[in-house]
Amino acid sequence: MNQNELKDIILKGLKQVAPNANVEELGMDENLRDALDIDSFDHLNFLIAIDEKLGVNIPEKDYGKLNTVAEVINYLNVRVA
Repeated sequence: MNQNELKDIILKGLKQVAPNANVEELGMDENLRDALDIDSFDHLNFLIAIDEKLGVNIPEKDYGKLNTVAEVINYLNVRVA
């Protein structure tokens, strides 16, 4: 899976938790929670959706490392076959 495919999946997951946000304009290095005005519960639901879509287990200890689209892509890039 390439980075563009991962980005599309990430943006779709973000759209589920922030349906009114324009996620397509989100910068790669913008903090997701700040830019989309989502709380920690929404962020968790986003990570769960990614886990379910890609079958990648994201341990709780890694949640704090996944704050931007770029960080999520880099994290998933090494874990997705």
